[in-house]
Amino acid sequence: MIEEILSDAEERMKKTVDFFRKELSTLRAGRATPTLVEKITVDYYGAPTPVNQLATISVPEPRLLVIQPWDKSAVGAVEKAIAKSDLGIHPQSDGNLIRLVIPQLTEERRGELVKFIRKKAEETRVALRNVRREANDLLKEAAKEGEISEDERDRGLDEVQKLTDRHIADTDKVLAAKEKELMEV
Repeated sequence: MIEEILSDAEERMKKTVDFFRKELSTLRAGRATPTLVEKITVDYYGAPTPVNQLATISVPEPRLLVIQPWDKSAVGAVEKAIAKSDLGIHPQSDGNLIRLVIPQLTEERRGELVKFIRKKAEETRVALRNVRREANDLLKEAAKEGEISEDERDRGLDEVQKLTDRHIADTDKVLAAKEKELMEV
């Protein structure tokens, strides 16, 4: 019983931190990464299709992203989708390739991004605490129903707290790494 509650809580906490990590990877930090365009969908023959399923995305230089659609007729659609996206980058196309030159971030924009990721980190911590609360409630309920002893409940509560602390520390590490990346000039 306790193991099930702990494994469920750990799985949910892990997914929460992974989601936070993935969300931060899509932020533009003045450096080109293929994850910048992964969320962009292209209207490809009437079906919304992610860019990474239509093209090869490469990073030949730190500030350059090259998108090479497999179907040359999709170049215009990919270019339009990128232009409409919230990336704020104007695509340059030669008919075969699309180049995205990533501009240098201003100091003001860096500050805004740091505030934004700190807010996201706090939301992640709140989500982790909610998982902890739910697991604790399940343990307390099981003890109240007589399914586990009070000593087992207390050990379970300690384990849930350790899980929570570990995942909050992971969140803080991800946050610190992204902050460092954003503040690099």
